[in-house]
Formats: sequence, structure tokens, C-alpha cells
Amino acid sequence: MASTVLVVTALEDVTADRVIGALNVREVPVVRVDPADIGPGLSFGFSLVPDTPVWGGRLRTSSRELELRDVAAVFYRRPTPYITRFTHFPQQQRDFVAAEAKHGLSGVLNSLPGAVYVNHPHAVARADFKPVQLQTFTELGLRVPPTMITNEAEAARKFAAMHGHVVYKTFRGLPRNQDGHTGAIWTQRVEPDSFDEALAVTAHLFQAEIPKTRDVRITVVGRQVFAQQISAPDGALDWRRGDWDELSHTPIAVPASIEAALHRYLDSFGLVFGCFDFALTGDGGDSGDWWAIECNPNGQWGWLPDAADIAEAFADILSTEARKETTGHGAAC
Repeated sequence: MASTVLVVTALEDVTADRVIGALNVREVPVVRVDPADIGPGLSFGFSLVPDTPVWGGRLRTSSRELELRDVAAVFYRRPTPYITRFTHFPQQQRDFVAAEAKHGLSGVLNSLPGAVYVNHPHAVARADFKPVQLQTFTELGLRVPPTMITNEAEAARKFAAMHGHVVYKTFRGLPRNQDGHTGAIWTQRVEPDSFDEALAVTAHLFQAEIPKTRDVRITVVGRQVFAQQISAPDGALDWRRGDWDELSHTPIAVPASIEAALHRYLDSFGLVFGCFDFALTGDGGDSGDWWAIECNPNGQWGWLPDAADIAEAFADILSTEARKETTGHGAAC
């Protein structure tokens, strides 16, 4: 029977380390793989035959060997992009082998029947667009700051005139540079007189600035909810831009209506886990104080003060699936 948890992530991932540690305490078999290690350090042989309509075969790392049909659950974290494995190739060859690896190796690892994914990469991809996030929030009755997405300077000016103080946000972080480092453009206030025809180059996201009293990060894992108020010492508009060691964290109760909406949100995308960001305009005791900002379907939580409890919540789900399989209550092996 399937009893192993497959962890798909990069070698250096302290968040995954926490979950693996919790699984080790429970004596749940774990195999950790970074698909970008493909080569001598990661080999595989998968087959599909008429009498067995699922992929079978083995995956081998430098220290582990895994039979696909032993996988009961997959913890999909943050694997290294395939492209970084092939940077020494000419561009055409690099793009080709990276695409082949993605469609071949990941194509199989993302299609394990009976395995529970936390989260499935396809679900993450669907939920990773801010426009659909904001629209889903409103459909579920959550408050969202007035928002405009545009590449027209005049439309941006009219939006700013209508709402007064306006902030600009990126849809994604900065891509990796030639040295492999990533960056960020923090949420920032913008003035209407700064809008010009340069906006036409790409899409821009503007929102009315919410007069917030603090921020809240809510981590939902299965049916468990963990919420922390976050305050920056300088009252920064975007708390992520400073020294995270100087942030103040305080647990906060989430109103029942907000919590129910978050569960419906995850269900709508087929997600098991998500990190939600909210802005509060009061003390948080009333649901009207809560403004939904975004949901990261593969967000970071290892830096939070309740990270140990969150790791246990992940282990609860992953180990439950492993035990379910070994006791015969899950899918047949």
C-alpha cells in the first residue's frame, strides 16, 4: 500500500524542513526531490502498459529510491526552475531540454493517481493570478479595495481622481537577473501627475489606499486557520520591505464569516493550503474591518511565530493520507 510522502522542493527550503521534521517524528516515510537535479543525481524510469493504466516505475536520487505507486501524498513546495539546471547550454538547447524535463518528469509527478497534493501545481497555477483572486474575493462577499488594471494613463488619472490616495502594486515579483537573484517592487503610493504614456508598455494594478490600522496574514491548512496581526515599527505601507526581524506579530481571531469565505475560496480552486493577506481598518472585531488583499497559493509561512503549529497542520494532512493508504482506506496500490 502507498505510504510515502513525496516532497518536491529545492535543496535549501527551511519551510519544507519544518514539515519533513514533523513527518519524521511521526515515522512517516519521506522522499525529497528537486526535479531540477535531473541528470546523474536524479534518474528515473517510468512506464505505462495496457494492463496497468497508471504510470509506474522508480525515481532515484543520490540517497533515495522511490516507487511511484508508494506515493500517498505530495507536498509541492518550491522546486528549482528547470532552466537553472541548463544555463551552460546555448539558449535554444537550454529552452528545449528544460521544456522536455518539465513535460516529461513533472508531467508524471503531477499525475499520480490517488495521491493527495498540497497543493497541486496546476491548482497553484490557476490561483496565481491577482485578477481572479480579487474577483473571487468579491464573489464570496469579502471586501476588496477599489481596483483598476490598465495601461492607459488617462484611465489611471480618472481612477486616482475618483479615489484620492492610490497605490501601485505589481502582479509578480521581479524575475531573476543574470546572477540568478530575484527582487521585488513594494506597494507604493503614486501621484496622478506621474502617469504618462509609459503606462502603455504593460499592465498596471492600482488600488485605492485603505486607511489600515494593521495587516493580517492568515495561513489556512486544510480546516485549520492561523492568523497573525503584523505591524512594522515605522508603520510602513508595505511591511515586507523592511527587516522582518523587527516586525511585531500578535495572534488575532478571524470572524466566522471571513473564515468560512476563505475555506470556500480554497475549495473553488482545488487548494488545500493558502496564505491570505488582509488589511484592517479597525480592531478586527467586525467583518467590515477586513479588506482582502491577495492569496498566495504557495506562500511562505516559516518565518511566522506559529510556524511550528502550521508545520504540524501540514503533517496532519500528509501523514493522514499515508496512514489511510497503509490501513487500506485509501486508493488501491
